[in-house]
Amino acid sequence: MQSQEQDISLLIEGCLANNRKAQEQLYRLFYSFAMSIAMRYARSEADAADIMSHAFVKIFKSMHTYDATKGTMYAWIKRIVANEGIDYIKSQNKFNPIELEDAMAPSIDNSVIARLEAEDIMATIKKLPPATHAVFILYVMEGHTHKEIAVKLNISEGTSKWHLSEARKILKQTLQLQTG
Repeated sequence: MQSQEQDISLLIEGCLANNRKAQEQLYRLFYSFAMSIAMRYARSEADAADIMSHAFVKIFKSMHTYDATKGTMYAWIKRIVANEGIDYIKSQNKFNPIELEDAMAPSIDNSVIARLEAEDIMATIKKLPPATHAVFILYVMEGHTHKEIAVKLNISEGTSKWHLSEARKILKQTLQLQTG
């Protein structure tokens, strides 16, 4: 682990000096990790590639702000890619200001989930309406609270709760149809 941290430190120094080779190596080192984050927010690989290209431009431009004492390079890159994913979703679609204070979330039977592959579940999640998809990803996969989601997406907490409830309802219906 120490060796990888030293390698990353050298790449960071190279990126700070605008060394294209170091930028390429950093990109290659973190590509798979960052792409897995981008794919959470994207509906296709092409969309994820757009998110990634914007994220890496931001990464290289703001490399001077990275502080290893505050977290790992992985965490820093994850935050940048996730924020770019949120920006991408917001730029593509408008959120509907739906208010619902305490939405009851339907549960999904575990036996239904057990019969599906992870790829099937992710494909189903990607088919959610854009705003609902964004809230679901932020809440379930990224672990944000409704308050945090409301701030990130410029919606109310009630709207965030509604979108999560709607995502669960749609997923339950779709997954039950798939496993029939």
